[in-house]
Parts: sequence; structure tokens; C-alpha cells
Amino acid sequence: MPALLRRSEVPAHETWDLGALFPDAAAWEAELAAVPAAVEAVAAFAGRLALGPETLAACLTAYGAVLVRLRRLGAYASLRLAEDATDPERQAAAGRFSALAAAWGANLSFIESEMAAMPAERLEAWRSEAALAPFRGTLGRVERARPHRLGAETEAALEALGEALHAPATVYRRAMASDVRYAPFRDAAGREQANSYLLYEDRFERAAEPETRRNAYASFVAGLRGYRHTFAATMAAEVGRQVALARLRRHPSATHMLLHAQEVPIEPYHRQLDVLQSAVAPHLRRLASLRRRVLGLDRLLYCDLEAPLDPGFEPEVSYDQVADLILAAVSPLGREYRAILDRALRERWIDRAANAGKGNSRFCASVYGAHPYVCTGWTGTMRSAFILAHELGHAGHAVLWMERQGAIDAVLPPHNLIHFVEAPSTGNEVLLWAHLRGTSADARTRRWASLQLLATYHHNFVRHLLEGELQRRMYARAEAGGAITADWLEAEQGAILEGYWGDVLEPDEGARLTWMRQPHFYSGLYSYTYSVGLTVATAVLPAVAAGDADARERWLEALRAGPTRTAPDLARQAGVDMATEEPLRRAAAFVGSLVDEVEEAFASPEMPPR
Repeated sequence: MPALLRRSEVPAHETWDLGALFPDAAAWEAELAAVPAAVEAVAAFAGRLALGPETLAACLTAYGAVLVRLRRLGAYASLRLAEDATDPERQAAAGRFSALAAAWGANLSFIESEMAAMPAERLEAWRSEAALAPFRGTLGRVERARPHRLGAETEAALEALGEALHAPATVYRRAMASDVRYAPFRDAAGREQANSYLLYEDRFERAAEPETRRNAYASFVAGLRGYRHTFAATMAAEVGRQVALARLRRHPSATHMLLHAQEVPIEPYHRQLDVLQSAVAPHLRRLASLRRRVLGLDRLLYCDLEAPLDPGFEPEVSYDQVADLILAAVSPLGREYRAILDRALRERWIDRAANAGKGNSRFCASVYGAHPYVCTGWTGTMRSAFILAHELGHAGHAVLWMERQGAIDAVLPPHNLIHFVEAPSTGNEVLLWAHLRGTSADARTRRWASLQLLATYHHNFVRHLLEGELQRRMYARAEAGGAITADWLEAEQGAILEGYWGDVLEPDEGARLTWMRQPHFYSGLYSYTYSVGLTVATAVLPAVAAGDADARERWLEALRAGPTRTAPDLARQAGVDMATEEPLRRAAAFVGSLVDEVEEAFASPEMPPR
């Protein structure tokens, strides 16, 4: 059985290069020791911000410079921890930074408190001053938050408690990466295989042989099962945290508070969940029934939902081949965008190793003044190409909007982008599908490409959307005084899956534990936004791939705008009105057309059925 490599054994070319942040850990330590003086210099402005726009501008300039330094420090610590969360030294470094950042945040919380304490008319008048031109986004954000801000001392206390308040997410991620273990299992050939979160999701969940796939699933589920009560407790703590903060900040509910941060009304949120579930489910049920029939399965389990329908056709490719393929696929977006992704692929912005301790992380971390970092897995199959194209979509987007923002707007979490941020990532998957379809004369390859895109829709319009549905129910239960327990989560997860799949799928124990697999539950209302992004991408990217220059320019301008506009405005700028059901219905119809195509292809006597 090949064991997972230790981090020290991974070839350097499979890892990212953190040198753009710090050359080594000693340089990071030196910067950590130097930052307090800069924080104190900003803190010296306390009590003086109302003196005039020039004073406020000077404070915000210094504050922005400190935020850039803090972001680099935090990114370096968190990225090293993502490499191997079992390493005590990395754990300690991340913990030290988190504790210090909470204290520094408390020291600097006076900035927004003093701005919010000024009369709204004065702050609005100052927005036209030349000295404050780089900070208009910051002033607007403060004004929008004014009705929900607490007193200066309370805001400082909340900042100081930041590390403790985010403990549910920290515990979940640390336990998932460091403590949860998956027993080896026997594949269809009788060989013993090592299992991990990344190996299961990237390889074994899509294994062609039912015995391999189901044995890996049993190993995976058994590993999760031992932590069901622990992860239910972290989930309950996270939900309770948001409910308490919403009440403190005078929001009608935690959902209202989290959507207020996204700058999205509550009606589109419910519409996204309700319309897509009802409109897409019939199409995906047809695909699931086709999968069971074609693969000759006795019953369809949750672990079979993404089994390859054509297991004899799974092209194995090298990383360099995939890099070239992705660059060709995004070429319709123009030279600037392609050049960004070329740098990411060639200059070690990407960590693709599957070493011990890496956990379940697939993400893109954007660092202002440096470049984005992509964490993913690599299995040598074309499915990995879609996953990599997705994360590179985040990287390309970040480079385009960050270079046009001031430091504060680029470093502080752009919560309003959360509602839109999955559009450029899923959009790259649509472009990759279009490229594969458009450049291949082989019907089997085109069928395979459509199956890969359907996997993308399953991931975002089913898996993440149903996570969003569970999250909606969790907050409703907590605000009604109900407890979030492992038994309740499993029962509710099972009910959601039964309602969605009907009699097509048998929700086994592992299916009822899927709530344990998603770290996005600890990032506000994030899970449902995948479906928002893919809805927007479905409306725009096929036209871009077909050479529509107007659609391309609208798309690029929306990517460049970043947090300067609300998420619904960004979608409208790209040409999609998310204030109606129409884009949702169109996206569901597109999924239906892909299923129609695949059903017809498998019925064709001219093509191998498997």
C-alpha cells in the first residue's frame, strides 16, 4: 500500500513558493516582531479622526499599510498550516498570529467606531474631498454598517475575542486535517489502498469499480462517524455565534445579518434555494437513473452519484498537458487574463501535492501586493483539470480586481463579493467544457466533456445547494430555540436528500453524514453562493466561448470591478439580472439539455455504452 508522503518528501515543483510573502520563517518572525510599532503609530490617531478629512486620510493611509503587512503575515502562517496541519511548529505559528491579530484588531477598532460616531452628513460631505478619494469604498461600508454598530468599547471587545469567536471553524479544520483518520481499504483488485479526504474526493469517489468506490466510501464514512458529536458541537457553536451577533447588531435574524454583509436582499436568497431545487432535481434524477442503469448497479448509493458513466474512457494527463489545455480554454477571455493564469501555472502559485496532513483544503488565497495561492489536489486525470480551472478562476479574478483597489478595500474581506465570487471560478469550468467540446471531432470525447460539466452542476446545483438548504434550516431551528445536535443534523440531512432524490437514491448513513464534509458552513452563508456563481456563468460564458466580444468585455469589466459594486450589480454588469427567476430557469434548462444529450449518446448504437 503506497503511504501518503510526508510534506518534506514532496517534490518542490508540486508545491507553491511562499517566497513572494517571506523568504523563510525567520523573516516572518522578524516582521511579526516589527508590526506592533506600526500598529501603535496608527493607534496614535485615536480621538482625532473628527478633526478633518486630512487627518482621517492620514490615519486610513497608515491603517491600510498595516493591514497589508498583517495580511502577508496571516497568509504565510495559514498557508504553511494548510501544507501540513499536523506539524506542531506550524500550528503554533498560526496560533500566535491569530492571538496577536485579535489584540491588534482591538487596538485599531477605534477607526470605524469614530467614523460611525460622526454625523452622517459630515462623513458624506468629506467623501468628496480629494484626500479621501482612495477611501470612498471604506467610507461607504462604514455608513452602511452604521445602524448595526455597537459602542466603541463593545466593538473593541469583540475584536479582542476574535480568536475565540472563530474557534468553531479552527477546531473543525484542525480536527479534519490532523485528527480524522481513514482506515486503509481493499480495492477491486484486492490491493490495500491508503485513504484521505483529498484522495477520497479527488480519486476514489469517482473510481470506476463499484467495489473500490464503495469500500473507499465505507472507510471514509467510518472515519467521519467517530467525530459526529464533535463536529455537531462545532456546528452548533458557529450557528449560535451568528445568532447571538445578529441579535446584538439588531438584525431581524442571522440570515438577514449574513446577507446584509453580502449586500444581497433576502428574497433572492430564498428564490435561489427554492427555484433551483425544484427546477434542477428532475434533470439530475434522470441522470442518476441513467447512471444506475448503465453501470448495472443493484441500488444507487450516495457514493455512486459521481461514478464515471464511461469508466473505460478516463483520459490520464500530465500536469503540463492540463496547464496547456486550461490556457487554451480561457483564451477567449483575452491575453491579459490568459497571461495571469500562465504565471500561476508556471511560477509555483499552486500547491498540488497530496501529502499527509494536507486535509480537505481546496482554495485560492489572494494576497494583496503579492499574488494568489491555489491549494488543490492532483490525481493525473482530466477531472483534476476542472478542479484546477475552478481555483484558477479565483486567482484570475483576484488579480484583476485587486490591482485596481486601495489597500483597505483589497485587504479587508470583501463580503459583498461572496455572492459573486464563484462566478469566475465555475465560469472557467464552463470554458473548459466548451473548449473540449469545440476542439474534438470524437463523439465519445464530447460525451465525456458534457459528463464532466454535469459533475460541475452536480457539485454546485446539488451538493452545495443542499448544504445551503440545511444551513437555512439550521438557522431557523436555532432562532426558534431548538438544539443543533448530531442526531438532528443527520435526520434533517436525510430528509433533504430524500426530498430531492425521491426513490432514485437510497440515503444511507454516509449520505446523512455529508454535513460533516463542508468547511463552508463556517464561512457565513457561503454554500448557496456556488449556485449563484454558476447561474451567472451559465448565462455568460457559453457566449464568450463562442467569440461574443461584447459578452467578453462585460464579463471582464465585472471581474475588474471587485467590491466597488454590489454583487447583484456585478451580475447585471455581466449581463445577468438575478432579481428575477429567468436566469435560474435558463440554467436549469441548460442542465436539462446536457442530460438530454448524454441520454441520447448512451442510447446511440454507434458509440460504446461504457
